[in-house]
Amino acid sequence: MAEMVSDAWRANQIADVAVRRRLTELAHSSRHSVVGELVASVAHEINQPLGAIVANSETLKVLLRSPAPDLTELRRIAADILHDGQRAANVIRHLREFEKRSTFELRDVDLVEPVQDTIHFLSALAVNANISSSFAPIPLPVKANVVQLHQAIMSLVTNAMDAMSDPSVDQRMVFVATERMNNAAKVSIFDRGPGIPPDKLEEIFAPFFSTKPERMGMGLSIARTIIEAHGGQIWAENVPTGGAVFHISLPLATVH
Repeated sequence: MAEMVSDAWRANQIADVAVRRRLTELAHSSRHSVVGELVASVAHEINQPLGAIVANSETLKVLLRSPAPDLTELRRIAADILHDGQRAANVIRHLREFEKRSTFELRDVDLVEPVQDTIHFLSALAVNANISSSFAPIPLPVKANVVQLHQAIMSLVTNAMDAMSDPSVDQRMVFVATERMNNAAKVSIFDRGPGIPPDKLEEIFAPFFSTKPERMGMGLSIARTIIEAHGGQIWAENVPTGGAVFHISLPLATVH
């Protein structure tokens, strides 16, 4: 009997490892697909600071030819160049972190951090979506694989942004909020889109389900797999005033 229990335990462990490995592969594949879709927007965001750097450099050259250059103005231009250079470098850093393959290793993280990073990463795409946010005034510590948590949150935010592209939408808005809910950390993504047909509220998380023909329909499915692998929950509902909201809740980590 003991041997049967031991064999069953080992089988469950092997199955758990296989599921986590598959999750890692799926999440990486989805991240790769999303990165491909974002290349044009990321290039646009990089071009903005690079263009500012070139313009400021040309101005700097002109001012330096002056017999008595304004040192205050030179310092301001130099500071602007440094700021824009750091901005471009941050875009590349976020892209590399998002694209890199990650094993399923959990670490302590404040849920607000990956939410903020995701919003920042999507800022180029979010201009027309009128994205805004509100964060909990207290830390929301969770144990998470940060790269995969980024992927889950990004899937929900891009899904909300897609809802904004519907021709029937008059007021485009995406709102992201974090809060503590009992013993869980919660993030909610609201949109002002056309909403979700009530009979599709569960189906939207199924693999290959999509309301847009150009989409694979894997983003929300992988997001659910990632969140459930973290011991959390993910669900959607319609907002009475219009649009939809997606929620993620993760167990709060015990702080020693």
